Amino acid sequence: MTAPRTEGFGFRVVATVGYARAAVLTTPHAEVLTPTFMPVGTQGCVKGLTPDEVAETGARIVLGNTYHLMLRPGAEGVAEQGGLHGFSRWPHAMLTDSGGFQAFSLGASTLGKVGKAPLVKLDETGFTFKSHLDGSRHMLSPEEAVRIQALIGADIQMQLDVCPPGESSRPVVEEAVARTSRWAKRALAAPRPRQQALFGIIQGSCYADVRRAHADELASLEVDGKTFDGLALGGFSVGEAIPKMYETLHAMAHTVDPERPRYLMGVGTPRDLLEAIDAGVDMFDCVLPTRNARNGQALTRFGRVVVKQAQWKHDKRPIDPECGCACCLGGYSRAYLRHLYLAGEMTVLRLLSVHNLHWYGELVTSAREAIRGGTWPAHKSATLARIDAGE
Repeated sequence: MTAPRTEGFGFRVVATVGYARAAVLTTPHAEVLTPTFMPVGTQGCVKGLTPDEVAETGARIVLGNTYHLMLRPGAEGVAEQGGLHGFSRWPHAMLTDSGGFQAFSLGASTLGKVGKAPLVKLDETGFTFKSHLDGSRHMLSPEEAVRIQALIGADIQMQLDVCPPGESSRPVVEEAVARTSRWAKRALAAPRPRQQALFGIIQGSCYADVRRAHADELASLEVDGKTFDGLALGGFSVGEAIPKMYETLHAMAHTVDPERPRYLMGVGTPRDLLEAIDAGVDMFDCVLPTRNARNGQALTRFGRVVVKQAQWKHDKRPIDPECGCACCLGGYSRAYLRHLYLAGEMTVLRLLSVHNLHWYGELVTSAREAIRGGTWPAHKSATLARIDAGE
């Protein structure tokens, strides 16, 4: 039976090759073609770039960070400015995370460190944590996460979940899954705007059978006539071996309800995206392209280019002569980019960010086209071969 949709939302698969699929996600602010990559706007913006520059990379949905926005400027302050769309001037679709991963990160940052009091406490109510800004105490429950994200006002919000470390034992993982399920029911029961979707989060570390069971449970969950509009795979890329992550994705991602979008949270590299698309995933987010840009790394179809390296000192070529981004199409040479980076000029960080996001946009766009054209297996193999040859 088709799950009821939040008003203004839809999801339609238009082509499949194996488990890989191309689809259309409809939201109140945009139609998003999937597979899609969501640039990360932690503080309400993609670092260093304007909304127009982000949109020019092909992105039609971005991610905002609930934890950071609730602490500064505050969810109420964002709401006063017309929600995050009005505040940030991003006109397309938007998703906010729940803050659960930041709570996990805060706990992990002090775990096992002598003399370090934990910054976060987890119990059935939710997460109690100290702000990294001023040490003030805050409580984030499943209901509070829904309330805060409602004020922030993105098209899609995420349930609060419990993310166990990647190498956790099965009992620890099963406990996190059970609590995430209880919190899922509370999140669905909480009031939210009628045109704001809610995604559930599947946990289970690299235990494929646990993840399959959790996916089925969340897909069948209904509270007061409300169900999840999409299902996300959380708790990956948190310390587990990458081959194990791939193995788990290929074993279970395709079993997640085919009538809803599947979102792999916080992952990853170009190879990660290709493997996950092959496993049946539709949506991705990761800080890697913009973070690597700020560290002087350009990501390309033939591997990484580290601009500070001496070999580029006299190189007149752009990062990628075949790339259509503003950095490459504008003719900025590797020599010039190297000079700017060594001189500490912020322009190079913006140019590399534009390039990296454009490359990720091309990566998912070409995947969509290959799926629609029935050439996905060959396309995936050829793309990986070029990346491997460059690295």
